[in-house]
Amino acid sequence: MIGGVCAGLGRRFEINPWLIRLAAVLSIFIPGPQVLAYVLLWIILPEE
Repeated sequence: MIGGVCAGLGRRFEINPWLIRLAAVLSIFIPGPQVLAYVLLWIILPEE
């Protein structure tokens, strides 16, 4: 909902965007570059 990344990925892979959003939120509790990946996808994914 912030940058449309989860919705864009959901459309691309034909998955419900809420499942991707849930996975993104849950992945915050795992150490790693999740926030960096989100920002990069925000920049890379084309706007509608």
